[in-house]
Amino acid sequence: MADEMVSLAQRFVNTTYSNGAKLGISKLSEDGVPGWNTMYALTRALQYEMGITSLSDSFGPTTLSTLTTKYGKLDATTMPSAALCRIIQSALYCKGYDGGVIDGTYNSRVQAAVVKLNQDMGLSATYPGSSLWPKVVKGLLTMDAYVTTPQGSSAIRSIQQWLNGRYIQRRDFYAMPCDGHHSRDVAKSMLLAVQYELGMADGTATGVFGPGTQSGLRSHTVSSGTTGTWAQLFTAAMILNRRSVAFGSFTAEVRAAVESFQSFSKLPVTGLGDFQTWASLLVSYGDQTRKGTACDGVTKITPARAQALKSAGYQYIGRYLFNPSTTSLPEKQIQPGELATIKEYGLRCFPIFQTTSRSADYFTHAQGASDAFRAIEWARHHGFKPGTIIYFAVDYDAVDGEVGQYILPHFRSVAQTLYESSKYGVGVYGPRNVCQRVADAGYATASFVSDMSSGFSGNLGYPLPSNWAFDQIATITVGSGSGFIEIDNNIVSGRDTGQGDFDAGAYTDGLDTDLNKAAYRDPMLTDVRNYLTSIGVPETGGEGWTPDKDWVTLGGISTTNAFDFVLTADWLFTSLARELRLRKALIQAPVLWELRKLNPLDFAADEAVRRGLDDDCSTGWGQIFAWVAIKARNYCVQQGIINGPVLPEGDLRPVWDALQETSYNIRTAAYLTVYNAHQLGIARPTPTTSLADTQALLARYNGTTAEAQQYGRELIGLYNVLEHYNLLSRSA
Repeated sequence: MADEMVSLAQRFVNTTYSNGAKLGISKLSEDGVPGWNTMYALTRALQYEMGITSLSDSFGPTTLSTLTTKYGKLDATTMPSAALCRIIQSALYCKGYDGGVIDGTYNSRVQAAVVKLNQDMGLSATYPGSSLWPKVVKGLLTMDAYVTTPQGSSAIRSIQQWLNGRYIQRRDFYAMPCDGHHSRDVAKSMLLAVQYELGMADGTATGVFGPGTQSGLRSHTVSSGTTGTWAQLFTAAMILNRRSVAFGSFTAEVRAAVESFQSFSKLPVTGLGDFQTWASLLVSYGDQTRKGTACDGVTKITPARAQALKSAGYQYIGRYLFNPSTTSLPEKQIQPGELATIKEYGLRCFPIFQTTSRSADYFTHAQGASDAFRAIEWARHHGFKPGTIIYFAVDYDAVDGEVGQYILPHFRSVAQTLYESSKYGVGVYGPRNVCQRVADAGYATASFVSDMSSGFSGNLGYPLPSNWAFDQIATITVGSGSGFIEIDNNIVSGRDTGQGDFDAGAYTDGLDTDLNKAAYRDPMLTDVRNYLTSIGVPETGGEGWTPDKDWVTLGGISTTNAFDFVLTADWLFTSLARELRLRKALIQAPVLWELRKLNPLDFAADEAVRRGLDDDCSTGWGQIFAWVAIKARNYCVQQGIINGPVLPEGDLRPVWDALQETSYNIRTAAYLTVYNAHQLGIARPTPTTSLADTQALLARYNGTTAEAQQYGRELIGLYNVLEHYNLLSRSA
């Protein structure tokens, strides 16, 4: 929401500093909305007024030391200039405090605002009065909030204020937000606090959970009856891990909560604030010397390695279904005979699926479906039985906004595809926040937590996910000689025990592959256009369309348009063809044809259904009626081809709406092909289905009339063109 005084603050910067030129920035937008650009500009203005020549967005050591050396503190007696005072007044407004009239006077309104700011930061005891101390100025020139923000916890805010008040005068401790939310800053501040209480000097205390901190905590077990600072730090850590305890002393209620936390985290249930419990509360990986019973790795499990792992107490092994690289980590993918070795030695395997998945832009709805289809195929190839949970990787530091925008839609698609097309379960591998949010959305039944990446923003400030199955805490080595292997050591919750027996692998030889677009796109399009032209379907127009009409405006689709649409979904056609063990041209041909034949009457029919004027019409890429989709899908459910409930035949609108989504529509076209074989009384289509049966299936897509027979005769030619290039791609 725009604020008039924030607009005046932005105008002050623009007016005073030549629209930002003196500060090395662009002119600020005077929109009245506080944001980082405004705070950066005010930070640079402060540096400018103090005589710092190398200006920066960062309020770093030079800015802090200069402010400390020159003024010590800022108030009515020390304020060096009206311009610097206006910077403070502007910053106060951007923080939501009353900064006066931005007139360069450190007046009573400014002083009252500073008193309130110090109180909100938890610093009123350390910094009484209305003076602004350097570290407070540093906090003022950020977007950090010092009041509870939406969904914030008053208990966490009290801890933030307590930490600020107790440690603000230590060299490397800076005012953290007091917004009621656990965060990276809070996690680091907790570690600094522990180190200060252990007696570490400034410079030695760095906020890193190193050997000195670990050694010190081993001698600071807290238990029932403990009071004072150590009890406060421990209860604070419990609260920050979302355990409902009172901040302060170690009471009987705290002990009960500790026992619950230890049980959940698979720690020894002692009821004590011992080292392992401290470690699990303070850093995501906890005590890295803990002995896990699960591991994962990128190395083949040979008999010697299997024996070494079993002797070391390991029971569960995470291995990768697929490796997209043909050169990097040659044993990352499960190797031939490896699962038999795992079974022979009484071990169990849980599968992981990862291609790249190391940046936000990888994660899309379409990629989720593609990954799911590929994971299903590879799981079947390796022989994983129904019920296996497959862990799909999010292998980067996804910030919370990216989780909502990219990762959740991706996993929604993964879950939909796995549920409909297999009897495998969805797991997620990633930082804590990613795992919990995917679980909360209902898209994963179990989490494999990448807790070794303790610096990830998705691990800092987040508790273990409620559905965690494996907790990855350290990279170690096991065995020697031929049994030597490097693994990631994982703690096990028991929610997933992997698989100890495996089916014979499913064949994939002779199935369609993704089209080699670089080699075949252009000649394939030429042949499609030539064929359609030969049967009276030119590049544009036809059936009442005239070349001089604006076919795009009227809703027409050119041959090239239709072809390119189909090619954009080649991954889906390929996946469905491989899943159903048939030729993808059998799905492509009718979809391409129906796209090319779209006309204004089709769009009018769609609009009539949307307005409730009609119950059903053929719709979407494949021009499928809802009643037909219901029959085809129900048949495939009954045959065990797809999972899901039988759809009520009279409830057309939900299915018609679903057919508007391209993936659902194309899937339905594929299932319709299988259903049509049943309708015709012929064998289910396979890669070796005869041309006569293929033509019959294509005709049945259009119905049972004479026009449908003509439809089949026209489409078999299109099928042959598409199959020619699909054959070239799978033979390459």
